Amino acid sequence: MMETLRVVVDALSRQGKENVAVSLVAESGQPLPEWEAGAHIDLHLDNGLIRQYSLTGSPTRRDRFLICVRLESQSRGGSRYIHERLKLGQTLTVSAPRNAFSLLPAQKIVLMAAGIGITPLLAMLESLEVSGTPFALHYYVKDRQSTALLRHLARRFQHGSCDIWYSSEGNSPRVHLPAELIQPEAGSHLYMCGPQGFMSHVKNQALAKGWQQEALHSEAFMAAAPADTTPQGDEVFTITIASSGASWPVPVDKTIAAVLQDNGVCVPLSCEMGICGACLTPVIEGRADHRDTVQSAAEKSASSQQVALCCSRSFSANLVIDL
Repeated sequence: MMETLRVVVDALSRQGKENVAVSLVAESGQPLPEWEAGAHIDLHLDNGLIRQYSLTGSPTRRDRFLICVRLESQSRGGSRYIHERLKLGQTLTVSAPRNAFSLLPAQKIVLMAAGIGITPLLAMLESLEVSGTPFALHYYVKDRQSTALLRHLARRFQHGSCDIWYSSEGNSPRVHLPAELIQPEAGSHLYMCGPQGFMSHVKNQALAKGWQQEALHSEAFMAAAPADTTPQGDEVFTITIASSGASWPVPVDKTIAAVLQDNGVCVPLSCEMGICGACLTPVIEGRADHRDTVQSAAEKSASSQQVALCCSRSFSANLVIDL
């Protein structure tokens, strides 16, 4: 079972017209688990939903977890619950922090965020400031009234800079790209987070300007639109557990995770959209049809692979997993 802990809502604060920051402290009063920039937690809500939110603020703080949640117009229940029903003093269950978006060593880090994608990148900024690594953060927002976490960003930094760009003032990412992206420096890495369209645009522009694929890192908050797949990828295949040899067919209308659960196998599910990494499981044999957004292209093509049980399928007739 995934490790969980009980926390209390210690503070709620409005962050722009569509965002709310939530401070969570341990119910026990003890320090919270350590975490690194890029990590997220699962938040178990009282309406039965489990949602993933990036930790933000300074990773050096052990007295609280800080998240910031945007009210989504197409909310599936999570953001609406937090904005409309979450109360001070309320007790919730959260997972231990997990990280599939870690900072890698680099001579300089360029951070590009849009909307609520600022949350993991603010934590990265805080870590880079502490480590002394040069950085530049570029944060794109619709208008000044929509800016989240401004108090954390509007201060002087010793080792980098923070620029906020407003689409309403003619500085959308479509018409304005920072010099750090246009003229990449040797040894630099680029981290981006925000809507899928924003990240696709930034990535395409970066590659066109000479960035290397391995220097580009992103995290999605929503599952990407399904890509066209070959007919073979949507056929029935067999899933086999290496440790027991047990096998079951996976029909077109069911996920690997659902089939395993139907047969009494415990699966560590969380987002069920391929964006959190909770159900990534090593592949022993077969060719996985990766449909998650948490793994990079390099990870999906590596000799040692993991498959997201909640959304991915198999190109091969049999997929053997280490579970």
